[in-house]
Amino acid sequence: MKNNETFACFYILPFSGETRSKPFITAFFFLIYVVGVLINSSIITVICLEVQLHKPMYLFLCNLSIVDILFTSVSVPKLLHMLLSGNHIVSSAQCYTQLYFFLTAGGVEETLLFILAYDRYVAICKPLHYHQILNQRICTLITIGIWAAALLNASLYVTSVLYMSSCHSNVIHQFFCDVKSLTRNTCKATEMFLLIDGVEVLLFGVIPLLCTLISYYNIFFVIFKMKSEESRNKAFSTCSSHIIVISIYYGTCLAELLIPSYSDVFDITFSIVYTTITPIINPVVYSLKNSSVQSALLRLVKSKP
Repeated sequence: MKNNETFACFYILPFSGETRSKPFITAFFFLIYVVGVLINSSIITVICLEVQLHKPMYLFLCNLSIVDILFTSVSVPKLLHMLLSGNHIVSSAQCYTQLYFFLTAGGVEETLLFILAYDRYVAICKPLHYHQILNQRICTLITIGIWAAALLNASLYVTSVLYMSSCHSNVIHQFFCDVKSLTRNTCKATEMFLLIDGVEVLLFGVIPLLCTLISYYNIFFVIFKMKSEESRNKAFSTCSSHIIVISIYYGTCLAELLIPSYSDVFDITFSIVYTTITPIINPVVYSLKNSSVQSALLRLVKSKP
């Protein structure tokens, strides 16, 4: 189980091993995965087909649904395979590939949440210049830039992890290969990993969150200056969904990072929340509550023979 080199395979140990609860766990994750994919696929389809939804905010919501599908598809199908087959061995190539796409999804989602906050800032604080600031060309470039930066970051991060030797154990107490579990098994972090880890936290964690808070500071400053109560309520309602989404996402991520490294149960619990539950909550709270998306969905359903 131990050596001073990188392991050829890993043993995923997600749960305590209660065989009686395996059917329930399998059914739960299968249901969560199917529901999440169906809801997010519906949002993507509606936004792509409805010309009225070809606007900046809906473009970013479409990408958020793509990320949510990626989040669950990276981890849940492999978990279901392990639960059904009983084979918990994962090759190092599979493990690091899973980590790569998980980091990509995380980087895109964190940046998208800030962009959606900026979208609300422009809509409320600079409404007359909205279509000039967030036109189709700029939004397309922003989207391409977000995915390119996330893919590059994931490549550098996985490369830095590969250079660290795993000398403690090849057992991962998690339901997928994540950074925390893999680095817990390493002998010593390299300078390259520490540098990339610090830059990653700064660029995809601290800066987007800080910019989101600054955007909402300006939004609330403008809202409280509005004389009409109806205008204030309307402005608050356009921000409420996004505030709920970022609170759930950053809350669970922060809790997962801050819990002690030996608390495997809490570690897995919070990971389940932000990798499987949150991708279902996002479209329900953000997209399905939107009157334009609701109308588009109804039109799409009625148009089917």
